[in-house]
Amino acid sequence: EVQLVESGGGLVQPGGSLRLSCAASGFAFDGYAMSWVRQAPGKGLEWVSTIDWSGNPYYAESMKGRFTISRDNAKNTLFLQMNSLKAEDSAVYYCANLAYGVPNYWGQGTQVTVSS
Repeated sequence: EVQLVESGGGLVQPGGSLRLSCAASGFAFDGYAMSWVRQAPGKGLEWVSTIDWSGNPYYAESMKGRFTISRDNAKNTLFLQMNSLKAEDSAVYYCANLAYGVPNYWGQGTQVTVSS
């Protein structure tokens, strides 16, 4: 059974940092590109970042210079380091694996709240 379990969210002050993790199981993790996607209250899904199976990262424009996506294939884990957080970054963050550039499976999400 494919499982993606996000963790690491929480309450952080503006300008602060968080590191999200996504523990993957049930599929060949190192053969899939992985993405982070977020959803703020009342808004639709927004793409955050993608990392391919070779470790090459891609970011939405508003994340560049602030967020870093990485993966540890030996541990089947995806990460998102988030720095210089803003209130508008508040959202539920999901990880997903991609097949031919299309999401296949999603995790349950982890809540990130940026507030003073």
